[in-house]
Amino acid sequence: MDTEKLKILAQNLAHPQGEKGIEIGEMMNETNIGMTLESIQTLLIKDNEHILEIGHGNAGHVRNILNKAIDLKYTGIDISETMHHEAIKLNKDFENQAEFVLYEGTELPFEDKTFDKIFTVNTVYFWQKPTDFLNEIYRVLKDNGTFVLTFGQRDFMEKLPFTQFGFTLYNTDEMEEIVSKSYFKRMKISERQEEVKSKTGEETLTRNYTILTIKK
Repeated sequence: MDTEKLKILAQNLAHPQGEKGIEIGEMMNETNIGMTLESIQTLLIKDNEHILEIGHGNAGHVRNILNKAIDLKYTGIDISETMHHEAIKLNKDFENQAEFVLYEGTELPFEDKTFDKIFTVNTVYFWQKPTDFLNEIYRVLKDNGTFVLTFGQRDFMEKLPFTQFGFTLYNTDEMEEIVSKSYFKRMKISERQEEVKSKTGEETLTRNYTILTIKK
């Protein structure tokens, strides 16, 4: 894949737009589904909880969340208008339980202590001010709530040619240090591995990733 195509791919991974964005959203849902389902499992969702996902993409996985317990409410938030509309379209059957919100990427447009559980998968590379954003997550999370942060480890991500364009990469220790500078102080670290098709579609890769389970 040439440099220009890699740049377009990187831009759409960060902020999917238009027809190409819809295509990338479908591909992201497919290649990220293992990490997403592991993150959902880690949340230990219980009846009547309100779940927030930051960076939901096309949200093809929402039914997997709502099937976890009774009387759940899901809120997804994204910076991409394309993904916002695609998520609403794909989740029409769940409109009484699932809502989707557009935002600008820095401040979460919710009241303090709104959510029981929060998670995000493969978005941390695009956070402009990670500590400030973690403090925003802390603010909207209820006391004793759980935040699950899942990301590909630097050593793996550096091998992907598109990550040179606009991605900030972290290993587990670096992310742990950033979290410790926020209001969050309690976390559990789990490092995982899976086989995935690369986002350029050219090969199968062994992805090393980290799930941080962070408590308020």
